[in-house]
Amino acid sequence: MLVAFNLYCQLPFGKLDQRNPDIIRFAAMIGRTPSALAMKLVNIASLDPVITDSGRKGLIGASKLDRAMWDEMQQDWSKFALESQMMIDALVSQSNASFIEPLVTEEIDDDVEINYSAESKIAQTQIRVGQHFFRRAVMSAYAGRCCITGLAHPTLLVASHIIPWRSDKDNRLNPRNGLCLSTLHDKAFDKGLITVTPDYTIKISSSARQLADNRFASEWLIGLEGKKITLPEKFSPSMGFIEWHNEHIFLGD
Repeated sequence: MLVAFNLYCQLPFGKLDQRNPDIIRFAAMIGRTPSALAMKLVNIASLDPVITDSGRKGLIGASKLDRAMWDEMQQDWSKFALESQMMIDALVSQSNASFIEPLVTEEIDDDVEINYSAESKIAQTQIRVGQHFFRRAVMSAYAGRCCITGLAHPTLLVASHIIPWRSDKDNRLNPRNGLCLSTLHDKAFDKGLITVTPDYTIKISSSARQLADNRFASEWLIGLEGKKITLPEKFSPSMGFIEWHNEHIFLGD
């Protein structure tokens, strides 16, 4: 169950298929067929309101245990992320499957500034595991593309927190607290130069508009005013988190 739910968070909806190499590899690790694991993933998709509200459908065989784990995952993302990712990592280690590539690149977000000096080695490991999970979940939700520009090069993308890591311990690993952004727009979002309104429209601060005489800033920041972000395939950004960013981070007019 932990493996299946973790893979659901990491794989785009369109790749929940028995021919997916990651599904084939992990099915072998847990002693299941690729078709059985793929079917479990599509059953999980039937519990996701972002999937079902868009007209897409999973299977109808989700069990009571599936529903219970879905609810548990939503209520405590930190616990789920840590337990499921450590299970995945342990399986990979035990199988000696060094050939398995990560589902997405392993870079850690620049917006997460953590002082490790007071943390134990165990705590440091848990933080790193959680950050990897968050990045993978957000990247897969947005199909590996910046929701503002459509940029798709993984080394130039960040799983950006809407409410910063330092400000909300309970939602640090919640993918609904994430946007997939280019490194430029991640920094602008983190510093309040831009925000996203509750109707998913980009808003530019007065501070950023002062750069209007700069061609680059005019095109890549100021010119975004009023445009809509591309919404994710799953884990849509929480209205509450967006409103918090509008109120506490955005520099406004």
